[in-house]
Amino acid sequence: MKNRLVQKAITLAITVAVLMVGLMLISDVVRDRIYNRDRAVQSVVNSTAGSQTVFGPVLVQQCTREAIAKDSEGRAETRLVSFQRYALPDSLQHSASAQMQPRTRGLYQVNTFVLADQLTARFAPGNQLQGKPEASNVRHCDAPRLMLPVSDPRGIRTASLRINNQEVALEPGTGHPTYTRGLQSKPLAAAADANAPMDVKLALELVGTERVGFVPLGGTNQISMQANWPHPSFGGNFLPSRRDITDASFDATWNISALASSARQGFLSGKPLCSPADPDAGFEQESSQCLEQFGTHFIDPVNPYTLSDRATKYGLLFVVLTFVAVGMFEVLKKLRVHPVQYLLVGSALCSFFLLLISLSEHLGFEKAYAIGAAACVLLLGYYASHILGSVRRGLPFAALIAVMYGLLFVLLQLEQTALVVGSLALFAVLTIVMVATRKVDWYAFGKGDDSAPVPPAPMAPAQPWPLPKEPA
Repeated sequence: MKNRLVQKAITLAITVAVLMVGLMLISDVVRDRIYNRDRAVQSVVNSTAGSQTVFGPVLVQQCTREAIAKDSEGRAETRLVSFQRYALPDSLQHSASAQMQPRTRGLYQVNTFVLADQLTARFAPGNQLQGKPEASNVRHCDAPRLMLPVSDPRGIRTASLRINNQEVALEPGTGHPTYTRGLQSKPLAAAADANAPMDVKLALELVGTERVGFVPLGGTNQISMQANWPHPSFGGNFLPSRRDITDASFDATWNISALASSARQGFLSGKPLCSPADPDAGFEQESSQCLEQFGTHFIDPVNPYTLSDRATKYGLLFVVLTFVAVGMFEVLKKLRVHPVQYLLVGSALCSFFLLLISLSEHLGFEKAYAIGAAACVLLLGYYASHILGSVRRGLPFAALIAVMYGLLFVLLQLEQTALVVGSLALFAVLTIVMVATRKVDWYAFGKGDDSAPVPPAPMAPAQPWPLPKEPA
């Protein structure tokens, strides 16, 4: 090819393709570390308890009724069928306090907590036990029990129940066909009187991992929660009506009426309790299929794996912008930079992302970012001083790389405005390139040195012919 510009474009495209393979391999390393972190969380969950959701208490009664069915020969016969009747509280209050107890698995930290919940519920007089519509043919009903479903009962440390100021013993399990895990009381003979109010006080200490939630089963629900964690992520079907977040803790309150929630109807119809798969998903679930809930996720905003994964996605943009900077020096200063030198510069940029994920596991994200960025800026500044011909050209190039790393750090810290900041930065770079190269004759630049005529080699001067020697 005679056009040097076309040759350079093809070689740079091949170089970028090679660097993209390297970035993909680094992205695989980041995803592998994220997978290992998830395995560490699951290991802690298997050893302690997972995310916790508390709902209830609910008064439940096991009954039998007569039902007419046909046998195998088509003859009608009467059978006894078991079913349950429920009474939901008219008012429900939770006063919860969570203390964080981080656990570690190797290099990974997992946020576990101990929740102390003081639960108060009131069943007003006339709150009848509700069952199926065909429950009129009731033959027998056992004494009612009080049940408290918990999503992971392995985390229950202590629990004590008082009904109308009387201590009541608790048993594991709920006896419910859908919400099987949790606690239930001994049979309550006194609670069978529907004309008497019932005041319930339950003290519960619960261990969990990363998330705690509640289900508003009361006619009126008031939940107050505080924790020594400054980064709560509130989610679910209801947000707190009041919240106070400081640098060391948070305090939040929910006030929910049964008029605004379908949790009571969902419980009576047996809707499943759904849990989010990851922190970013929050508590968002299909409300028509899952029981309504709300709560708090104890997130770590400076998650080195999430930030490293986001940073790696900017790797190709870093390489392209750096190549643009080197190309501008090459065009404006009429230099010649070999594709191998472009490859080495791009490799240094790619190594930054590998340094970031490896150092952040030991030093934290901010320190790892500062060390990795400083090392790459110094290396590229030193190398650019040689390939660009002088230190006066290498220092501005190093400053440009430092600005790019600073911009990337800002983008990683932003969530809502990252797109607009990145778009403005790219537009600014394009403006600088267009202004700086507005007088470049690209046609002249594209002509290689081999297209000029080659001057003929100078002829060597003629040597005189040696004369014959005269005879002596």
